[in-house]
Amino acid sequence: MNGARVEFRGLRRTFGSTTALDGLDLTVEPGELVALLGPSGCGKTTALRCLAGFEHPDEGEILVDGSDITPVPANRRDAGMVFQSYSLFPNMSVKENVAFGMRVRKAPAAKRHARAQELLDLIGLPSIGDRYPHQLSGGQQQRVALARALALEPRVLLLDEPLSALDAKVRVTLREEIRRLQLSLGITTIFVTHDQEEALSMADRVAVLRAGRLEQVADPATLYDRPATPFVAEFVGTMNHIPGRVSGDRVTVLGQMLPVDGEVPGSTDVDVLVRPEAVLVTPEEDAGGLVMVSSFRGSIARLTVVLPDGTEVLSDVPGHDAVRLAPGTRVRVALVERPVLVSAATERAAGATPRAAVAVPEHNAV
Repeated sequence: MNGARVEFRGLRRTFGSTTALDGLDLTVEPGELVALLGPSGCGKTTALRCLAGFEHPDEGEILVDGSDITPVPANRRDAGMVFQSYSLFPNMSVKENVAFGMRVRKAPAAKRHARAQELLDLIGLPSIGDRYPHQLSGGQQQRVALARALALEPRVLLLDEPLSALDAKVRVTLREEIRRLQLSLGITTIFVTHDQEEALSMADRVAVLRAGRLEQVADPATLYDRPATPFVAEFVGTMNHIPGRVSGDRVTVLGQMLPVDGEVPGSTDVDVLVRPEAVLVTPEEDAGGLVMVSSFRGSIARLTVVLPDGTEVLSDVPGHDAVRLAPGTRVRVALVERPVLVSAATERAAGATPRAAVAVPEHNAV
């Protein structure tokens, strides 16, 4: 398969008084897997449905390999789509489900059966062609739905939260298989998800949407390490909010003065946004920090530390340090010396709430 170049240009879509897309501009390169990530209602599924032809934008264009497909009917867009609900035909066998699109296009029976078997081999289910959907597990049904989407060799593959209905272990396995298939076929893929781990582990680039607008698009490492806005910083990964005071282009936090990365808000009092791995803790009997919770996670332990002012801070430390940093341990808290992102003290990502101090120390699996 040859991957196509997909462009969203100034896409706008409203539903009554609700704006689902507000001038979306995004380009997906041939053979690339881009994840659309964001909270519910951010417009990611609407963007996908506009590309598939199931929704029509009020303004803007969608181009595939330079051709405007905005007015083209859904059945002529050469896109394969996989839904969260599988949408397999219950009265058809697996092989018939996979071959359905080819039957609609009146491909010869021999060609349909050969192609269906080829795809069942590709997805690792070569011997289930005669079964029916109700005889399959959720993971098997989703693989079959993927095979059906690939049967017509589409130029673009669209995945609308295809793994959210599966249990955690199957979800991890299947996302690895989808990525392997996508790389081997070289098909341009747009993957909608609200799961940040899913997006970061699968995508070449991740596009973070908020209220119908693109906040940032970048490779996973850049998105995590260099978020462009406080919203992205808080939505992607875990983020601490630590009180600080801005002076010029620097901020004072936990007794340290660090350079500010990005825009400086107008207010003097700010939240300093710091990942747990950038919070350093050292045991000291007379220090002001107190370890309240220690959660062992194998190679790391996540500590919840309460500062003298009641601020709750998360710190990731090596797993072998968990014993000496057990709940009740007094610790000195510092930050890795590098530029930090700041936001106005009241700004939070959608759905986020300020952390509160924990009242009673807890020892969890250490």
